[in-house]
Amino acid sequence: MRILSFSKKILLYHVCILFFLILVISFLCYTAFQNTTPCHSPIFDSFSEQIQNLTNGTEKIAYLTFDDGPTTSVTPKVLDILAVEQVKATFFVIGKSVEAHPEIVKRAYEEGHYIANHSYSHNNAILYKSKESFLHEIQLTDTAIAKALEIDSYHSYLFRFPNGFMAPLYQKEKKEAISLLSDKNYTYLDWNALTQDSVKKYSPSQLLANLKQSCQNKGTLVVLMHDTKDVNDSSLVLKDCISYLKEQGYEFRNLSSLLPRL
Repeated sequence: MRILSFSKKILLYHVCILFFLILVISFLCYTAFQNTTPCHSPIFDSFSEQIQNLTNGTEKIAYLTFDDGPTTSVTPKVLDILAVEQVKATFFVIGKSVEAHPEIVKRAYEEGHYIANHSYSHNNAILYKSKESFLHEIQLTDTAIAKALEIDSYHSYLFRFPNGFMAPLYQKEKKEAISLLSDKNYTYLDWNALTQDSVKKYSPSQLLANLKQSCQNKGTLVVLMHDTKDVNDSSLVLKDCISYLKEQGYEFRNLSSLLPRL
């Protein structure tokens, strides 16, 4: 009986050791996978260069971009107007909002709009807490987009910093983040024209006037608007903005036309 009991203890000991080794190996494999850096390709580098030089263009091309959605109050109205006007846009979405309203994101994508990354929380304190936190926010957002679109391999390639890269806060962290983004095959984009719909309460005519002023003497435009009602409802001025830009000779394009095929 003692021999049998002793043998059981030895067997249990070896089983525990084996289980522990499996856990360690699994953890190391997962960590290695998480830290894997995608290979750069000349195609992605070309895309990144195009994006960074976009607002230097002299051609009258307008890229409409919408930040901070999706929302049930504004995004569907924006999509309705874009459909009527036959204009494609780019939506820089917040990951947690994508999880809340995946059907809206899927609709936007199926109607030909580009879905890009605007962080998961839109909270700078979380986003810039650490390198790991920044990358986690990017990953969570693309995962949410992929689930909404039912495209497992979805990679947005394009990121917009909350409040923009040009904003004075967190400049040191943003400059470090550019390298992190590049390592994972992302580039970032700000804007050079806007309605100021997130600055303070304006009337639709004032929002249009803000856009007109910001467009003066510029060729290629990246227009910033928001598909939320936090400050203003941009859907109330969107049609007039599109009409004005068309009258000024601008051709509307979607950023997805620059998207790399890796």
